[in-house]
Amino acid sequence: MQHTLAARPIIASLSLGLAALVLAAPALSRPTEPSATDRQIALAVSLLMEKQHIAQKRLDDQASERCLNSLLKMLDPLKLFFMQEDVDQFMASKHQLDDHVRSGNIKMAYTIFNRFLERVDQRVQMALEQVDAEHDFTLKEDMIRDADTSVYAKNESEALDKWRRRVKYEMLNLLADDMEASEAKEKLRRRYTSLEKRWEQTNNDELLEMYLTAMTTGFDPHSTYMAPSSLDNFEIQMRLKLDGIGASLRSEDGYTKVHQIIKGGAADQDGRLKEGDEIVGVGQGTDGEIEDIMDMKLNDVVDRVRGKRGSVVRLEVRPVDNPKDREIYTMTRQEIKLTESEARSVIIPWGTKANGQPYQVGVISLPSFYMDMDAARAGDPNYKSTTRDVRRLLNDFNAKGVDAVLVDLRFNGGGSLTEAVNMTGLFIDKGPVVQVKGPDGRAQPFVDPEAGMVWSGPLVVLTNKFSASASEIFAGAMQDYRRGLIVGDDATHGKGTVQQLYDVAQLLFSIRNDMNLGAMKLTIQQFYRPDGDSTQNHGVAADVIIPSLTSHLDVGESDLDYALAFDKIGALSHDVYQMVDTNTVGQLRDSSKARIASSEDFAKDLKRIERFEAQKDKKTVTLNQEEYLAELAELDADKEQEDAFEEATSNDRPVFDMEDHYNKEALAILIDYLMLLKDNRVAIAR
Repeated sequence: MQHTLAARPIIASLSLGLAALVLAAPALSRPTEPSATDRQIALAVSLLMEKQHIAQKRLDDQASERCLNSLLKMLDPLKLFFMQEDVDQFMASKHQLDDHVRSGNIKMAYTIFNRFLERVDQRVQMALEQVDAEHDFTLKEDMIRDADTSVYAKNESEALDKWRRRVKYEMLNLLADDMEASEAKEKLRRRYTSLEKRWEQTNNDELLEMYLTAMTTGFDPHSTYMAPSSLDNFEIQMRLKLDGIGASLRSEDGYTKVHQIIKGGAADQDGRLKEGDEIVGVGQGTDGEIEDIMDMKLNDVVDRVRGKRGSVVRLEVRPVDNPKDREIYTMTRQEIKLTESEARSVIIPWGTKANGQPYQVGVISLPSFYMDMDAARAGDPNYKSTTRDVRRLLNDFNAKGVDAVLVDLRFNGGGSLTEAVNMTGLFIDKGPVVQVKGPDGRAQPFVDPEAGMVWSGPLVVLTNKFSASASEIFAGAMQDYRRGLIVGDDATHGKGTVQQLYDVAQLLFSIRNDMNLGAMKLTIQQFYRPDGDSTQNHGVAADVIIPSLTSHLDVGESDLDYALAFDKIGALSHDVYQMVDTNTVGQLRDSSKARIASSEDFAKDLKRIERFEAQKDKKTVTLNQEEYLAELAELDADKEQEDAFEEATSNDRPVFDMEDHYNKEALAILIDYLMLLKDNRVAIAR
């Protein structure tokens, strides 16, 4: 996708999404030395942090030390590459980085990263030697898997032992998948050589993003610098469209594979590209040279596949069903609408009414709170937004006479504050939706901008630990107004902060221009529920809990480094609808617990959760093959977490999977709720 920040003022959108560091700049070469522009960007970011961040503090020795620790953690989280002597050398400057950045000096980033590349080269050579070595899988030994427990190697002998155990562990993983030893060795060779090549492709923009983000996240985990390409990706997610072929890709040991085909896109219409196909080359236009993309970083591949709509791209493909062949697929790029990421609905007949007919349940699946900011600023009357889409779906539900609405916010990481407020207004008549407090300590209410409700009937909100920020504003308001029932994990994510995007080019030059120097996503406010509680670290507690593995993952705000503390402010006056009360919640919990206790599916879930908790707290993993396979037979904790994240990011989710026992229980709770409401099924303020 070709994208510029043409005529872009300081970006005034308020973002409430979970932070995601996405490096997507074109592959140029390993970092050389800081440019004058890099120094200017560092200076602008440091000034902005001190002036606008909600903490209202200077870059100081604490921020400097946090920056160094965060950068080391980004590069080497398991302490496999750096030596202790490297870290000792870096730590001699741990209180100087704040002074450096404040003057635009980022040379320390290059010093650390160049040393890292040296260590990567050395460690990869160690790993390759260990791949070909003989390993005794009958020995009773283990490998440290916990990053906090692991320590840096003090000498080459310790480094070698770390990598011997690491290679042995990864070999065990592959052998457990019934892979032949020779194939496993070849796969690991590819993995390690690809790792080295991908780090070597890091460019100045990517290193600057890592370094400045290491500095800014020392204030809080959601203040980050986004390089130009990361800003492009952020805006794609907000407007739910891009120019390309409509295929999501993934990287696997240096190979680029098709992960999913987006419905309605160019690849889907062409029909030849399949999930699992391997892309080995990309050519521009009808006759441009095919560029080998083997071992190229995924985001650099994506940069080549995307492009201006109407332009041609040629893919050299090894089909998944015939990997010995190579095919050239020519496709014309087009606008791809990410419809799987927008609000979608389905009406589900469930339960039985007194007349023998099923209840009609309208389900809305909402993966994010999106808004096409560019189109909105340009005055486009049809700009894409969550509230517009949800209003349309609710009007359809009203026309079809649904009995209740379920809003599914599981895995919704947030998005636009404006959309969270406006969408909440579809379910209440009037009043404050959220309170926002800035550095001056004064709280400002954000109120429902439009009188009246689009949906005034029974409401259930489904959440999990991945439901964050804007999701928590909506769920919290529904709970405070007693407007809807919250069902799901024990609590939501717990992100109670507001970020604003600042265009760096605008900050530097104070004029509108076409330069894309990235943006600073800065935490400028905290938000609070109408009743005064922050969601920060605490989240929104469910009224009725359904057991789920997601509730036990360490993915909450309180699990992040340097998260801001919970607090509360005064409550605001607002309507109370009394659609939910203590007695109703108690009865719903009892009924749900009884069903879950008699469910074989939930019995399996609870057993998995018990085993997961036992495994995830272990600091080591066995390298004895018999013991390792026995543990995997019970549960693979790492795989369980991977599956959860896969579900969170999948573009191929149904609106509401009716084969899933968890979803069936959510609907059973909803039907119980309808029966308890009896004739009180219209939200009326009391």
